[in-house]
Amino acid sequence: RQGSELSGWAMGRWTYEGIDLNHNFADLNTALWDAEDNDLVPHEFPNHYIPIPEYYTFANATVAPETRAVIDWMQRYPFVLSANLHGGELVVTYPFDMTRTYWKAQELTPTADDGVFRWLATVYATSNLAMASEERRLCHYDDFTRFGNIINGANWHTVPGSMNDFSYLHTNCFEITVELSCDKFPHASELPAEWENNRESLLLYMEQVRAG
Repeated sequence: RQGSELSGWAMGRWTYEGIDLNHNFADLNTALWDAEDNDLVPHEFPNHYIPIPEYYTFANATVAPETRAVIDWMQRYPFVLSANLHGGELVVTYPFDMTRTYWKAQELTPTADDGVFRWLATVYATSNLAMASEERRLCHYDDFTRFGNIINGANWHTVPGSMNDFSYLHTNCFEITVELSCDKFPHASELPAEWENNRESLLLYMEQVRAG
């Protein structure tokens, strides 16, 4: 009702219990990087299929039921490719989402599969009608067109506990975030156009499962 320009960036992210679902997955990054710094990888600490920390499984852990349900779903089905859809910007981000230097708000933090992630993000961005349009405007102040409308998540803003990083480190699923539109809350009348902007890119993205 407020309209996209009047509501804040985080509007709609918190659950009734006050949990931000965008930061609610287990932080596996810190454990991996600590193990790497201590030369424990891979013989004493895995660098993939990293187990969930015990503290995260406690009944009193601040984990939303929605997050627990998604994790259970991911563990039951061996997904290899995924995307989560956000709004408020026009860009595709790829892991890592969390900066390796914990006190930095922005830092290029690539995965070992950076080339694959950049390809996946590029496939989506170049086939998305809104992103690829020569007439596209900047949503805010970041000019993502300079980078082909893709960016390493941590190099944009750090997100500890993201679903992208968790999917990659816990289940080996390659996941990206698609910021679909400058308009965070488009009106119902605008949804058909939003669908057309993303239809081909969604199909091409899914086809990458077999392309590899």
